[in-house]
Amino acid sequence: MPSKRPNRARPPSERPSKICLTCGRPFTWRKKWERDWENVKYCSDRCRSSAR
Repeated sequence: MPSKRPNRARPPSERPSKICLTCGRPFTWRKKWERDWENVKYCSDRCRSSAR
C-alpha cells in the first residue's frame, strides 16, 4: 500500500504565492483565502488599508 495520503496538506514551499501590491513582499496561499485566491492582492489588512 502507498504511504502517501492524497488529501494531505502541501508544505509551505509548495503552496502558490503572490507579490503584495503595496509592500512588494511575497506571500503564500492560506486556507482562509481558498475560495477567493484569484482576488487576493495584499498580504495583510494593513497593506490593504494603506493602498486606498
